[in-house]
Amino acid sequence: MMSAPDNYHFNLPIFHYTVIGAPGILAMSIFSFSKPVATACFSAVVLIVSGFVSKETMAAQGSQNITGPDSVDSLLEKDKRRLRRYRDNWDLHKSQIYADTGLKFGFDYNALGLWASGSLGETDASSGAFRAFGRWDLSGEQVGERGSMVFKFEHRHAYTDVPPFNFGSETGYAGLLNTVYSDQGFRTSTLYWRQEFDRNRGLAFFGFLDVTDYTDIFAFGSPWQSFGNMAFESGSGTIGGLPDGAFGFMLGKMLTPNIYVVGGMVDANADATDISQGFQTFFEQFETFKSFDIGYTSGRDELFLNNWHVSFWQIDKREQAGRPSGWGVSFSASSQVKEVWQPFFRGGWSDGGGASYDASVSIGFGYVPASKNYLLGVGLNWASPSEEEYGDDVRNQWTSELFYRFAFSPNTELTLSMQILLNPALDNGRDSIVLPGLRFRGAF
Repeated sequence: MMSAPDNYHFNLPIFHYTVIGAPGILAMSIFSFSKPVATACFSAVVLIVSGFVSKETMAAQGSQNITGPDSVDSLLEKDKRRLRRYRDNWDLHKSQIYADTGLKFGFDYNALGLWASGSLGETDASSGAFRAFGRWDLSGEQVGERGSMVFKFEHRHAYTDVPPFNFGSETGYAGLLNTVYSDQGFRTSTLYWRQEFDRNRGLAFFGFLDVTDYTDIFAFGSPWQSFGNMAFESGSGTIGGLPDGAFGFMLGKMLTPNIYVVGGMVDANADATDISQGFQTFFEQFETFKSFDIGYTSGRDELFLNNWHVSFWQIDKREQAGRPSGWGVSFSASSQVKEVWQPFFRGGWSDGGGASYDASVSIGFGYVPASKNYLLGVGLNWASPSEEEYGDDVRNQWTSELFYRFAFSPNTELTLSMQILLNPALDNGRDSIVLPGLRFRGAF
């Protein structure tokens, strides 16, 4: 988290107190109507995250953002670091807007193309996405007590008949070759109130959330800028639902200098292309996705670099969508070695809920040089496709992905990738498929 400027004009203290209590009040109302097991588990989560922790144990700690690489905070910080040495008039103008109003914002355009060496249908897929994102600090001038409005609006559009999001089934692959490059049009991925509390040891979101911003976070888990395949992202393909633009709340806190917890509950029927229905589906249908993470890090400023955590999730049966209930657990371990190597070991198991895989294990590493002008990632995954989703006779499949991302200007990045699919589960007549890819990001 970054400290707010002292001279921004907006200061609305009423938000500070109202929004801190809102998630807890909402949670108590919700839990009173929930199933007994869910009520007990999530009541415990709320109590834990609310913070029966000695303040003395945390007094020496700095600020930290307990969210993933695709959260708005992470995007804004990443772009600021990259442009620090290359500030132009536009960047200086944005900095002045933040100093005057507390509004920090950015835009980017992203594009992805994939090509398959073999397929049951189409042999190529490509699409693009324009994103506008930002954070508007509206209350709490003190660092660690700030309240902000966070937003991320997108337009996702396909260049080909089949976008990368749907390309997996075309190739006979069980799973998603990329989780975000679709043809959905305008959508609201996030629109929520963000509240820091307890001197920046805690963080709360309330509004329309993207659960991948805080569930099973992973340094290389961004389909926009790191691995593209779902097998290397949240839950390694074993988490069902993973809604975004979903009405609900999240609470996260550093319990000690090294241990953190994050829990949340959102609408399982969320539709990011029409969030106006979010209140109705949440309160009337009350079919929810719930998650809880507990993790260890060597220091809160090294949350992404040295991180070991376990994630638990549960999703209710969705009557109108015809989707089953389910639950599961995933794990992740990653450490920085000699300041440039980042090996990881991740995986998960699921029981229903619409997850692509019943079980999945991923290993690999990232290489980040001191200059940070490029990133190399290598990953290998084994997965057992869900019998509930794909049938009893599907075979286990292996996935490997290699990507190389480099900046060829302060504002633009290019990523070359290669996915190799062995034993694609939905095409017994093919043993392997090679998928080269090309991805672009321009930020401004």
